Amino acid sequence: GSLFAGFYSIASTYNGNFEKAATGIVVSAILDGLDGRVARMTHTTTRFGVEYDSLADVISFGAAPAFLAYGWALSAFGRWGWLAAFLYLICGALRLARFNVQITTAEKGKFNGLPIPAAGVFVASMILLYYDLGGSGSFKHFAVLLTIYVLAFLMVSTIKFNAFKDLEPFRRRPFNTLVVFVFLALLVAAEPQVMIFIFASVYILSGPVGEVVDTIRGRRAKHTESETPAHGPDAH
Repeated sequence: GSLFAGFYSIASTYNGNFEKAATGIVVSAILDGLDGRVARMTHTTTRFGVEYDSLADVISFGAAPAFLAYGWALSAFGRWGWLAAFLYLICGALRLARFNVQITTAEKGKFNGLPIPAAGVFVASMILLYYDLGGSGSFKHFAVLLTIYVLAFLMVSTIKFNAFKDLEPFRRRPFNTLVVFVFLALLVAAEPQVMIFIFASVYILSGPVGEVVDTIRGRRAKHTESETPAHGPDAH
């Protein structure tokens, strides 16, 4: 289903239906988020499934968003445009390959680099928001070109992003979790284009912001340790 939605997105971009193409990527992301959970619930996880999922992701969140971004905005920038689209695609493929080889050694609950589905959804959310605000046809703006380069860099970076696989905090407070989930679901239902863009933006920013906060905390901890007076018989 995820692979079909990705192919549908590519076909829609080819026909100039950018809004439908963006919707296809969002649907693909929803299905991609379900497949792993369903496999774990039914005890049908296999190495084949991991590899097949990555191949589907290359199409749905690599090729489809790259082709969509190029058709919608990047083609107007000439060689810089297609270079940005290709860089996004190749960085996404590298990100998936790295994930597969590090799957047993990666930090629990964290992704090493921006997950390619999040990057794909952000590209789609930009276009959905553009049409929701009254836009039509293609769109040429330098910010789009810069955004694609930034997404490519984040995917191959070592910045940590939350994987949301640790459900223990949610299990400890099931009622509060339910209330928050219902509230967020209502927001998405009321303004889907706006909320998908906001959620994707917050997630992408959470990685770099988290890195900065961790760096500041680490420096403060070292500074505090260096200023702590020594204790013992030899201390003066």
